[in-house]
Amino acid sequence: MTIATPFKPLWDAAGFTNQTMIQEAVYQPLKQDTSLVGLAPTGSGKTLAFGLPLLEKVVPGDGLQILILSPSQELAIQTRDVLTPYAKAIGAQLQGVTGSANVKRQIEKLKAKPEVIVATPGRLLELITSGRIKLAGLQTIVVDEADELLRDPGLDQVRQIVMGAPADVQLAFFSATASPIMRELEKWFGQEVTWFDVRDQDQTQGPVAHLFIQTDRKHQVDWLRRLAHLPKFQALVFFNQNASLEKAAGILRHQAVSFAVLSRNGRQVARQKALQDFRAGKLTLLLVTDLAGRGLDIPRLPAVINFDVPKRQAAYIHRAGRTGRMGASGYVITLGDDHDRRDLKKSFPEYLIKRGYLVDGELTTTPPKREQREQEVTPDSETPQVVAPKVVQKSKTTVVKPVVEKPKHKKHRARDQKNKGKRQPKKNN
Repeated sequence: MTIATPFKPLWDAAGFTNQTMIQEAVYQPLKQDTSLVGLAPTGSGKTLAFGLPLLEKVVPGDGLQILILSPSQELAIQTRDVLTPYAKAIGAQLQGVTGSANVKRQIEKLKAKPEVIVATPGRLLELITSGRIKLAGLQTIVVDEADELLRDPGLDQVRQIVMGAPADVQLAFFSATASPIMRELEKWFGQEVTWFDVRDQDQTQGPVAHLFIQTDRKHQVDWLRRLAHLPKFQALVFFNQNASLEKAAGILRHQAVSFAVLSRNGRQVARQKALQDFRAGKLTLLLVTDLAGRGLDIPRLPAVINFDVPKRQAAYIHRAGRTGRMGASGYVITLGDDHDRRDLKKSFPEYLIKRGYLVDGELTTTPPKREQREQEVTPDSETPQVVAPKVVQKSKTTVVKPVVEKPKHKKHRARDQKNKGKRQPKKNN
């Protein structure tokens, strides 16, 4: 892959030198209109992997040609912001179309006839149905975070959009994990796709330590507070349910922690500001669900916290992928009790997950001294084993154990009760 001349100054200014494996693998196939699946680790540059070769094919002033679908508003906005400078470099316009945003303002901007649209499926279908967006000249549809977007109800929405496009439209599915439905794309979309999977060969992720901090449910939020007060600490905090997120946020509001939430119930302006403040380092914690946190790129993010153990393997992979991006180091910290720890080790055996501790204001895998006296920890600091206490003989004093009388047989107890208080006959010698 050779960076096109209009894009080269932007590429150099971003500090990029060599292309990643996924960028090299899909560059020519995308330019040659091949429908494909691109699988690569999180943080490996997938947005530019599909963005640059597709933009090279765009004819400015020729109407909508590229449609990029995202599972969340945050990811759609992020993709829009990444690709907009490159679109401007070739004289093309790129617009974001997302739910919860002002629809009248979006319709007004669509009058400029952008060549590229980045959208969430729900709002896009509204505008297609109302005739505000026409797909007649569409060349390519990119399904980003495809494993998530092709889950219900996303699958039906994506199929409806594809059915409204020209029959020969190019399809490109990108993700860090492959769901079963991605093996059936020809069945659902009527097109053969070529697979490019570089997950095992790509080495863009930096060293990431996976830690488990043991705590009961009542004190999980307290652990968030303690971690938030570590020097230079910052983390995305993942929850399985929005209700659990809101409950934790309610508690944190009464503590000295700078945080914000990406809630599906929040307005887009508030969500966008929360993300901007977090990227700028003004917030220590950003509370998110799996959907809101999908694909977010936070440069050099120190940590990810699993407030809840993820229910699916893909969820853990995508959460962990928010840290350690592009060679940086990071932590993945899971909070939970014994039950959570067993689930974590059983569900994610490919990760070396160690016990984590806070000792003297530092995050470490070495237990406090009091626990070292009580436990013998294996070399990987995972399984604490109870050590039998040594017996110390203080003196030679004989200790007499009390004699515990065995319970008598039932019929003997009845006989003794009957004879209670009677004079017993003398025994003859």
